[in-house]
Amino acid sequence: MTKSILLLAHVDESGKGLPKAAYEALGTAVEIARDSGASLIIGLIGGEALEVQNAANAIGSCGAQRMLNVAGSDFGLPRFASDACAAEALCRAADAELVLAPATSRFLRALPALANRLQGRVDTHVTSLRVTDGAIAATRWFYRQRLEGNFQRDERPWILLLDPGCHEPWRGEPAVAQLEAVLVTVPPKCKRTRALGIRAPKADTQTIRPEAALLFVAGAGWTKKQTDGKTHPEEAEKIILDFLRLSGASLGGSKSLVDQSGEQTVLSFMTHLNQVGQTGSTPRHPKGLSTCCHGEEPHVVGWRFINERRAINLDANCGWARGKADVLYVANAFEVMAKVNGLLIELETKDRSR
Repeated sequence: MTKSILLLAHVDESGKGLPKAAYEALGTAVEIARDSGASLIIGLIGGEALEVQNAANAIGSCGAQRMLNVAGSDFGLPRFASDACAAEALCRAADAELVLAPATSRFLRALPALANRLQGRVDTHVTSLRVTDGAIAATRWFYRQRLEGNFQRDERPWILLLDPGCHEPWRGEPAVAQLEAVLVTVPPKCKRTRALGIRAPKADTQTIRPEAALLFVAGAGWTKKQTDGKTHPEEAEKIILDFLRLSGASLGGSKSLVDQSGEQTVLSFMTHLNQVGQTGSTPRHPKGLSTCCHGEEPHVVGWRFINERRAINLDANCGWARGKADVLYVANAFEVMAKVNGLLIELETKDRSR
């Protein structure tokens, strides 16, 4: 029987609050604590004390018995050494048997080391937790999301990093939280690595947007010869980039297109980071639109968690037509997306005129 659960979270790099993944992990923690009868403890990490307090107030009504925090200039930006020290101090102060955390890039680097320091066990990319006969069981995908495994562990503390997009985020009213400060001294040797700041592409040049409502996937058909017997990569680039800018969608690419882009200048903005499928990412978006892609099995694996699937392809017998897409548009993607962009521009113009 688990007596206490610790939820670890960090203030996001902007300092304005907790990342969305933290609210999803909190939703899981509240549910598991309720079903198992365990007490819930929150542990927050951040830079300025005021930022941490604001983050704690945002979740102040979640029902946690204690709220611990580590704050200071050493913990504002991600750094493996200081994050591991802070997480270790929070875990020892909470003395929890089960530690939950959102699978952010920051925690994915630091928390496996935390398990080693505490002589516990860690599991990453967990998609769900449940309580069965008083025991807590976890679920995660293996082999590129082809096999789903359910498992339990006897070792404690058990640290679980929860994948985003797998649980409804916690929603509640803000309330003033009583924070308990946990003092952490980062050893001088751990400060040899210094975070100088964050460099990110401009919003209009960013193509990977995990929070976007729509995933737009481009296939190799965009670079093939069209009805006039010629290729039109420049036109394809403009149509795709215009759609991303107007819709705010996230861009994905098939393996064939991504590999092609690496060998020659076809779509200059497409990289292997955009690849979706068996050997790429498995994003989670409410809706997905595939264009010029055949929808074969390796690519569909990447769409496993897309709720509504649509595709545009000239081939009525492509893989998307065989029960893999909710709606298939048998049409020329160049013409369809150009028309869609025109409609989006009209809407944008109307909004500006109001």
